[in-house]
Amino acid sequence: MNLTNVLILGANGSIARVAIELFLKETNAQLTLYLRNSRRLKNIASNRVRVIEGDVLDMETLKEAMFGQDVVYANLSGNLQQMAKTIVEGMNATDIKRLIWISSMGIYDEVPGQRYSSILDPYRNSAAIIEASDLDYTILRPGWFTNKNEIDYETTQKGEPFKGHDVSRKSLADLIVKLAETPGLEVRRSLGVNKPE
Repeated sequence: MNLTNVLILGANGSIARVAIELFLKETNAQLTLYLRNSRRLKNIASNRVRVIEGDVLDMETLKEAMFGQDVVYANLSGNLQQMAKTIVEGMNATDIKRLIWISSMGIYDEVPGQRYSSILDPYRNSAAIIEASDLDYTILRPGWFTNKNEIDYETTQKGEPFKGHDVSRKSLADLIVKLAETPGLEVRRSLGVNKPE
């Protein structure tokens, strides 16, 4: 296995916590966990983990965290549009190409029979910023999260109808780890992620 350096932004998120566990169990990756309040992260005792307390909108701290990384995985909430701009700028400044970005289903009106209004605008706008960059991004558009202990998912490409609604956090974590560990996998793609019906 190759050694990958992965920066996880929003490391206390519900998907990120499952992904961290999977990275530590199934890869040799070195993880940098970036979050606003490091006291929230408990029980991660590993010599492969370093924790940085910071805000994604703080460009200097973010760039320091980005140095030497191979992959940036962003699992964020809040001012997503500004966060996307800051991350793209920071990655360009530190010469990192690979970004895995968690968004939401429905941002392209791809869910049959559903119209998600302005509530999804932050997800839409941040995805548009990333798609306009020259990064090797993969945007993930998951269905509703479940806590099921299963890895069972399928993906759809941008422009295809979204297929299902639910997907387990463990399934998403599995896909995130695969994307981080496999150079060139689904680069410059936006993937809907759901449990097969």
